[in-house]
Amino acid sequence: MKIGINIDNVISNFNDVLLKNYKKHDKKVAKKGIVNKDAYIRSMFDWPIEEEQLYYNENIERLANLFKPIKNSSKYINKLRKNGNLIYIISGRNNGDYANPYEMTVKWLKKHNIKYDKLILTNGANHQEKADVCKKYDIKIMIDDSINVCLKCFENGIKPLLFNTEYNRKENKFERVNNWEEIYNYVSNFKSEKINVILDTDANNECDDLFALAYMLKSQNIFNIEAITIAPYFHRDQKDSIIDGQEKSYQEILKTCELANFPSLNKVFKGSLDYLCNDYEQDSVAVKKIIEVAMKNTKTYILAIGAITNIALAIKKEPKIIDKIEVIWLGGNSLSYSNNLEFNFKQDIIAVKTVFNSKVKLTIIPCFNVASKLKISGGELEKHLKGKNELSDYLLNRFFDDGYHYVQKSRIIWDISVIAYMINKNWFTSKEISCPKIRDDTSYKKTYDKHKIRMINSIDVNKVYEDLFIKLED
Repeated sequence: MKIGINIDNVISNFNDVLLKNYKKHDKKVAKKGIVNKDAYIRSMFDWPIEEEQLYYNENIERLANLFKPIKNSSKYINKLRKNGNLIYIISGRNNGDYANPYEMTVKWLKKHNIKYDKLILTNGANHQEKADVCKKYDIKIMIDDSINVCLKCFENGIKPLLFNTEYNRKENKFERVNNWEEIYNYVSNFKSEKINVILDTDANNECDDLFALAYMLKSQNIFNIEAITIAPYFHRDQKDSIIDGQEKSYQEILKTCELANFPSLNKVFKGSLDYLCNDYEQDSVAVKKIIEVAMKNTKTYILAIGAITNIALAIKKEPKIIDKIEVIWLGGNSLSYSNNLEFNFKQDIIAVKTVFNSKVKLTIIPCFNVASKLKISGGELEKHLKGKNELSDYLLNRFFDDGYHYVQKSRIIWDISVIAYMINKNWFTSKEISCPKIRDDTSYKKTYDKHKIRMINSIDVNKVYEDLFIKLED
């Protein structure tokens, strides 16, 4: 879940520092002290407006260096992030008060060991701007001390949490939190909407597809599984045709769903029977289902772990889905790799180009140099899964002998990377890049002026397997 957090008076003790220093200055100039207890700090004293503004403008940069974290803020922010939430620090410091607000804020957060995923500075005088940022980045909860910011977030469908201060206590419209332990408990128990997903898989190709399918089925607290669609696959050195592979994948999916106690009726759909690179453009129930689900939902994630043919055809047949889907694809190799001659990519290069050129929101998990790190031995898997349940034992058997490749004692379980990415993006590092071109030799050519896609650079393998074992052992 994505959480937005204001800094001043939510993470930092801005008001405490400001009031303390205003009191000191008031004594120096022999004023009357606090004359309006119900006002905000800058209006509490009987200073002329010009004098107050001058003092504030000349001292706020100095005072910012005195800010300390509110008790337990660092502890619980880091704990929320470790639990899989994405932390967006959204502060109204871009309002002219500071010479370099971004650099100043980065240094302060680092100094106090506050971990986050993105820092965004807005104009503090424009309360709508924070709500717009929350909407843009799909923030589920915004924690702020400003009543106006909370109101704008509420109006835009974002859940506001009002951090209690002396100056906002008259407002009773929003849920309040008094400290960071309360925030942590609230967020931990918050029931956000599940993520709508379609898994597009060549399930009988290798055992890794079945591990990914089982991983998704065991994570239904996160995923609303709209459909499981079957991608085409074909091994030239095998006798089976693409049609044979479709049927075998279909049966494997049904079996895995049964072992995971997932009702598969009206959830599994056969897909394309050839590739776009062979001039194939026929409809399939899978392509129709992708379009149907995409059009009915505000947002659907397509988790693609095979040839990307079904998704490319769906985009070609109904371009309107481009703004309603996000594709997470295991395919190709890292950006600097000499080629993309891995199975998912090379099967249908025209489909890859179609998806790339469509400008659909796209995240790529490269196979070699990234997902290839997910190699594991059979002995390690047995230690965690053997005898736990029927599903775990079935996956183990398929791990050692998937029916196509020779019996192996260790494998790369590539496809679980896509599921893990959707469960916890903190286990991955990534970079937004200009969408690369695909050369004739299948390698990537870097660009600098095209639409953006996200490329995954690394995986915390231990975190992924730790979570997979917890799910599959159950």
